[in-house]
Amino acid sequence: MKMFCVVYADYLDESITNAFKQAGYKKYTKMHDETGEGEKSKAKLGTFTSPGRNKSLLMALPDEEIPRLLEIVRRLRGEHPDAGFHAFTFKMEEYI
Repeated sequence: MKMFCVVYADYLDESITNAFKQAGYKKYTKMHDETGEGEKSKAKLGTFTSPGRNKSLLMALPDEEIPRLLEIVRRLRGEHPDAGFHAFTFKMEEYI
């Protein structure tokens, strides 16, 4: 199992959520009001000089699903090249 995480600008939330739902991924956890700075995107710190915030969408999935999710992220990045999309996976172990 892997934890798949995609971080994106909050103004794209509806587009991102809909893209994953249309692909059949309807179970997720979403984190709101995140701030940060990256190498390839503008800082989103929720301030006057660095407006905006991020959101993260997390999904626990079998390893073989990850390539399909990455294709969705690549397509979305192409549609929104300046939004600062990033995708990560983490090894996951469920204890309870």
